[in-house]
Amino acid sequence: MPKTRTDRQIAGALAEDAACEYLLASGCQLLARNVCFRVGELDLVMREGHTVVFVEVRMRRDDRFGGALASIDVGKRRKVARAAQAWLAAHPRLAQAPCRFDVIAVSGEADRPQCEWLRAAFTMDDV
Repeated sequence: MPKTRTDRQIAGALAEDAACEYLLASGCQLLARNVCFRVGELDLVMREGHTVVFVEVRMRRDDRFGGALASIDVGKRRKVARAAQAWLAAHPRLAQAPCRFDVIAVSGEADRPQCEWLRAAFTMDDV
């Protein structure tokens, strides 16, 4: 029996769709999406030129608690970094490529999402 998705899960999937479309329109190539490892999850894995970009997609209705970008605490950064290491281990041909951690903050209505792209939002030194 299929699992029923919550409103939050549906909104998150729509935000990831918007972020992926935005990055593709910006010239990035999609390598993977919604990759889960025991150590963490990757929303999007993109390639921009020769750089592998691990993208965390965040959605917030408003900025009362600091907005989408502020919602990525050190624990979340650590999980994303560990998942990125696992992904690179599974893709050895890209393991030596330059990598970066970006954030796409999605806001606005579902039918007109606004994407804010923060390149190099954090580094391995930040975790």
